[in-house]
Amino acid sequence: MEKTHHPTVDSEKQLGDLSASLPFENDGISEVIGINASGHHQEVERNYGILSGISVGVTTGNAWTALGGTVVVALSNGGPPGVIYELMVTCIFYGFISASIEELASAMPSSGGVYHFASVCGGRKYGRLTGWFAGWWNFFTWLFGGASISAIMGNQLVTMWGLFHSDFAAQAWHVFVSYVIVTWIACVIVLFFNRALPTVEKVGMFIIVAGVFITIVVCAVMPHVNGNPYASNSFVWRDWENATGWNSNGFVFVAGVLNGAYAIGTPDIITHLAEEIPRPSVNVPKAILYQSIIGFTTPLLFLISLFYSTTSLEDVLNSSSFPLTELYRQATGSAGGALGLLIITFLSSMTTCVGCYITAGRTFWALSRDKATPFAKYFSKINVRTHNPFNATLVCAVLNTLLACIYVGSVTAFNAFVGSLVIFSTASYAAAILPHLLSRRRNVAPGPFWMRGWIGFVVNAVSCLYILVFIVIFCFPFSRPVDAASMNYASLITGGLSLFVTAWWFVGGRKGYEGPRFISMENSRLVKDAV
Repeated sequence: MEKTHHPTVDSEKQLGDLSASLPFENDGISEVIGINASGHHQEVERNYGILSGISVGVTTGNAWTALGGTVVVALSNGGPPGVIYELMVTCIFYGFISASIEELASAMPSSGGVYHFASVCGGRKYGRLTGWFAGWWNFFTWLFGGASISAIMGNQLVTMWGLFHSDFAAQAWHVFVSYVIVTWIACVIVLFFNRALPTVEKVGMFIIVAGVFITIVVCAVMPHVNGNPYASNSFVWRDWENATGWNSNGFVFVAGVLNGAYAIGTPDIITHLAEEIPRPSVNVPKAILYQSIIGFTTPLLFLISLFYSTTSLEDVLNSSSFPLTELYRQATGSAGGALGLLIITFLSSMTTCVGCYITAGRTFWALSRDKATPFAKYFSKINVRTHNPFNATLVCAVLNTLLACIYVGSVTAFNAFVGSLVIFSTASYAAAILPHLLSRRRNVAPGPFWMRGWIGFVVNAVSCLYILVFIVIFCFPFSRPVDAASMNYASLITGGLSLFVTAWWFVGGRKGYEGPRFISMENSRLVKDAV
């Protein structure tokens, strides 16, 4: 992989004709200088630098707390060795996906992210349709991501209260109240403190990195301080525990990759800030790379230290509280120590919640400005006082509050929605990467980061193969026997919402939808720092 500005088209003439062959070229764009790489006028401020951009990626992804929030589910797929090795495999495949997204983000730095990439890579014939679905699937990813982290934080708060109130019995409405509170705190921060967000996110990245370091040290040291034995090497690395009911350990392993994908499977985060970062063609790919490195290493080190400090896996699996609570109690030897580590996890999660609303709001705004959403004129506005997509961000918080109401009625129904986010995210990536591959990578003029020759084809092909295979696997039930409560409804939610998106295409999108435009990096109308 190397930096180059040379195209992959067969000749210089083809490069000259490239813009004309791609969908949504410059037709209809105002002659007034002031557009960005998305083809729209530059409406938002470029508040973020490379460090604050990385911070948004790290805080929103926040892999170690995301994995910690679902660790009990992950332990069913092989026990501690299964969780660790499945995470390693996930990191390898998402390295290919991240590189594919970095390449496209370098060539087309737009807040639409994979929505924009899919529109251009799909070509004139299919670009509008692939972009349409990629954009909506990606929006659902971030909408449900915000709901998921709010639910995790709600459970954290309830569990922290219950640590010192042994007679306390947690109810769904307790989590609902906590969920709504953290959702709207995060949303208010994003809505009204736009110019402070880069600083907020840098502080958040410090909390996450320092938090995982403190947690690792505490888990590594406290068993020795308390005179408790550490778990054996066999327990951490070799003792396979299949608690799913599936007979094939091979299937259990590949199904367990879902747990790692939930934690690290969002490499597109920073692409949605491309119009708020200077020199995004260079800085966005860099930020994705650094996010990936931190996202891959921190959960792995966290899990190793956590499992070595575990004294009773049975107590962890049988615990009715937040998954990490019993693990932290065993690691520290006290309720107070567990509370301290939970507070670190909660503060880290709060920065993630903020990041989810930054990303979800900008994704919905990018769709709205191309007339892909209902009430597009309203949701496509940038607020002149707050300098952000205020209306688009607000509707995301409202929708997630409605999802919280579902939580009160049925936790199973709520989990069906948030459990589909990995499928929505990978489907949106495939909608961009697969057309890029099938078009022999000719529909995109290279940016500063470009994988030349066979490397690009291999990276894109491995990414698509992983996505297409694992989308099917992720739809299987988590365990057997299957009943209404344990059924995996991800395929139902994914299919149902995709049908809604299809219906909206025919009702409101096919005629009015404009779609992203491809803008050459040499276009004289690009504003400063647009690429």
